[in-house]
Amino acid sequence: MSRTFLATLHFDGTGFVGWQRQPAGRSVQMELERVLERLFARPSPAHAAGRTDAGVHAVGLAVSFSAPASWTASALHRALNALLPGDCWVESVHPMQPGFHARKSAISRRYRYDLGLDSAASSPFRRQFEWALGRPLDGAALRSAATLLLGEHDFRAFAIKGAPKPHYLCRLARAEWVPRSEGRGLSFHVEADRFLHHMVRMLVGTMVDVGLERRPLTDIEVLLERGDNSETSPPAPPQGLYFVAATYPDTLYVHEAEEAHAGVDRA
Repeated sequence: MSRTFLATLHFDGTGFVGWQRQPAGRSVQMELERVLERLFARPSPAHAAGRTDAGVHAVGLAVSFSAPASWTASALHRALNALLPGDCWVESVHPMQPGFHARKSAISRRYRYDLGLDSAASSPFRRQFEWALGRPLDGAALRSAATLLLGEHDFRAFAIKGAPKPHYLCRLARAEWVPRSEGRGLSFHVEADRFLHHMVRMLVGTMVDVGLERRPLTDIEVLLERGDNSETSPPAPPQGLYFVAATYPDTLYVHEAEEAHAGVDRA
């Protein structure tokens, strides 16, 4: 008998080819599943709320997996952090209802993109974790561009070409540029029901070109009407992007009262 758990994972994406297992290279999924197999003495697939590309970071990636019923959330939390490599860390582990799936059950996902506008962004202690642009931008133009993205749109122009999808509609509940602390630049915060491959990086790359006056603000609306990405700006570098969180219905969580009633969590 097994139980389903949700782990909230942080990782520095610098040394990874991304979340998902690849034919070659080190992935976050590979490292986590290696630890799970060691703990449970059996292969244990892990499913993330979203894919991340090489160099992209996470400060709250939701990951689901099953564990033998004898394991508690607190014991898993301790064991995972004891065995995972130093560039990964589990913030929390929570028991979930049967059938929970980190990707399929999510109702929204949040990302952040950090942009360094000051000269110190080129510091080796910063440039692996943000886009070290190092020049000023038109903040009003950036904010106006972000506002145009809100609501439901076809984001085909802001996704890399690949296998055809049933549709390219995404509903953005938040798209906002926010000042970073200590004058370090700006962060783009975005939340949507779903994201396309490279979508956030292509949105940021295009908005930065608007902020640098390389293209007009009206291009955002024009691109949302396009059926391809041939006129979209190049994607922003991966190191500025962070997976922040996924949101799930409250009914999918196993709460303390249920745990106590089941007599399971004895840690």
